[in-house]
Amino acid sequence: MPGQDGERLYVATSLADALAALAERGRTASVLAGATWTMRAPLRHEPQDLSYVAISKIDELRRVEVLNHEISIGACVTHAELANALAFLPECSALVQAAGNSANPAIRNVATIGGNLCASAFAAADLVPALICLDAELEIARPDGSERLTVERFLEIRSDIEPGRLVRRVIVPRTKRRSAHIRLPLRKAGDYPVASVSLAATLGPTGIVESARLAVGSVEPVARRWPLLEAGLVGRALDPRHAAEQAERLCGDFSGRDGIEAPGWYRVKVLPSLVRRAVLALQEQS
Repeated sequence: MPGQDGERLYVATSLADALAALAERGRTASVLAGATWTMRAPLRHEPQDLSYVAISKIDELRRVEVLNHEISIGACVTHAELANALAFLPECSALVQAAGNSANPAIRNVATIGGNLCASAFAAADLVPALICLDAELEIARPDGSERLTVERFLEIRSDIEPGRLVRRVIVPRTKRRSAHIRLPLRKAGDYPVASVSLAATLGPTGIVESARLAVGSVEPVARRWPLLEAGLVGRALDPRHAAEQAERLCGDFSGRDGIEAPGWYRVKVLPSLVRRAVLALQEQS
């Protein structure tokens, strides 16, 4: 179904339809869902002569399914829908907080989880560190089948994915864990974060941390884990002060990116405080 600009916009009605349209258009194609990132392309001086394949009307990409061992989230699920759908799952608190507090209400109602992951130049994406800390995977659909890969691996290759591929869904494993997402915006009224910390941990019967995954977003161009700090949390009880001290000692692991909203050094400087708040949030969860 071509749009008013002919082949500049194609509205796909099924996953197979979308994959065929993307394959046909090759590297001139761009997937269009919430369009919150695409609409700002002129500000980033990016090409605007692409052929857009709209996927927001594909039913299977808009579903959230909570199963016994995993949660399946369609690529076109919006931040607001995601926060509402998972609000009753304490194990997913990091993802609920990331989705429910990102940007502002207007953006949350249209921005999608797939778009948050695929916008390779968007360093401040809130959902990305939350998904990393929850050990999430992606299913990539292609004309001849599909493949699953971790969010971390996807971030490494997303700019080089061949035409005719599409993020179909995000898969979050269900485990007995506590999690939290802490962000520092410049303004209280809905802003992109200067820095964010997502933390997930499993605790033993006596409250000792058995495993931890901690991801940092918005500080560097791409969100990533903090392995040395994770190791410093394991084997002892949750202790916000100790965690902040360890973060202070290990801040040299990061090289902050400069931006119009904050210099790189400041993004790194606030990390110990965000880590302390994240551990405190886990400590307070029953």
